[in-house]
Amino acid sequence: MGQPATKTTEIGLKPGVVTGKDYQTLVAAAKAGGYALPAVNVASTNTVNAVMEAAAKNNADVIVQLSNGGAQFYAGQGLADGFQAKVLGAVSAARHVHLLAEHYGICVVLHTDHANKKLIPWVEALLDHGEAFYRETGKPLFSSHMLDLSEESIEFNLSECARILERMSRMGMSLEIELGVTGGEEDGVGSDVDESADNSRLYTQPEDVLRAYETLAHIGDFSVAASFGNVHGVYKPGNVRLRPEILKNSQTLVQKRHSSAANPLNLVFHGGSGSEKEKITEAVGYGVFKMNIDTDTQFAFSKAIGDFVEANPKAFKYQLDPVDGTPFKKYYDPRKYLRLAELGVVERMGEAFEDLGSKGRSLVRK
Repeated sequence: MGQPATKTTEIGLKPGVVTGKDYQTLVAAAKAGGYALPAVNVASTNTVNAVMEAAAKNNADVIVQLSNGGAQFYAGQGLADGFQAKVLGAVSAARHVHLLAEHYGICVVLHTDHANKKLIPWVEALLDHGEAFYRETGKPLFSSHMLDLSEESIEFNLSECARILERMSRMGMSLEIELGVTGGEEDGVGSDVDESADNSRLYTQPEDVLRAYETLAHIGDFSVAASFGNVHGVYKPGNVRLRPEILKNSQTLVQKRHSSAANPLNLVFHGGSGSEKEKITEAVGYGVFKMNIDTDTQFAFSKAIGDFVEANPKAFKYQLDPVDGTPFKKYYDPRKYLRLAELGVVERMGEAFEDLGSKGRSLVRK
């Protein structure tokens, strides 16, 4: 990234979940410093804790986010009411992070990912809980939510985003919107890449970004997941053609129309797993402060378990060795392999902090 991995000392924030002005400070510092924060999809206490551990180890701040499916899994897929599970799982995970982030000594942005039209009620239910938490503590439960209405008309997209942002802004929350379509599928949102299809919708038009800015900027804080060819998942080389210059053009258009400072938009990079490192660097230079990571951390988590099972196959078939009676409890104890899975995520996150230039850049006041 061309930035030294040194501790930022000009600004000091308290460790824990950041919201409101502190969230805006974190975003502004990332953009000014030329780095971005990894936003990691989580689905369990193991993945949440691994992400926070990785941030602490790398002296970096981080974004913890849940999709609706991840939230449902967090609550337990045995709950009969799936919608309730999606709500309560997200609330439970958020409270878990509020309780522990301070003790990890890091700043955490709490976020929910990809909510399309059918999931607007999920976001509104989370805001019900957020407002109750705000009355109780003086801060919202989440730092931000996302509305992904990119498959709808831009009129519907922006009008719904404006309506939801009005409610969120009263608590100092930020809204992430999506313009253009990020390829691939994640927890039922989107569709897989079709190599033969016309993927022109994978590239956001700067004029649409300007329209979003003019609709939302006076309401509250927001960020834009502008599509520049990015795709969820990992695909073979050549299938995904990233064009970060689209982000630059969007920033330039808004800056000229509104005589603002450089990079007035807070931009988000979806589909970051497997992306070319030079394209990541270029995108961050155009005002990307957040890059989503899911596929790569899922693989890191699962590979560690797979390697352990492969190295100790009998322990996952027998409680006692059928030959000599040796007990295998120390191998099949879930804490053993789940801890290795956590460490797999920690290692992969170290690479992400390096790639995004955020290692050693935590704003936590020591």
